[in-house]
Amino acid sequence: MAHVKVTVNSREYPVACEDGEEAHLIELAGYLNRIVGELVQSIGQVGEARLMLMTGLLIADELFESRNSVARLESDISDTKLAGGKAAEEAVEAANAALDRTAARLDGIADRLRSA
Repeated sequence: MAHVKVTVNSREYPVACEDGEEAHLIELAGYLNRIVGELVQSIGQVGEARLMLMTGLLIADELFESRNSVARLESDISDTKLAGGKAAEEAVEAANAALDRTAARLDGIADRLRSA
């Protein structure tokens, strides 16, 4: 198990993580620190617990927005696939109809050639 020290709101915290996850954990802590810093600039120091709560709520809001965006994109993809499937069916039907007409014309030509 690895251990790293991360800094949030000018305070250093020791955190344990899986081996190889250190860089990712440091990146996450940096993101958290940026959000906390933005809050401190806009509302000032309101206590560590309150800052962490507000930061958590902001990040949760981002997460929910991202989930909703993914759900909308998945729905759009599904709709596009359905529309593409319908278009493909229509194209196949049109091609089959054209083949049937061509086959009928060829049958007519063959009949005329036999009777000639």
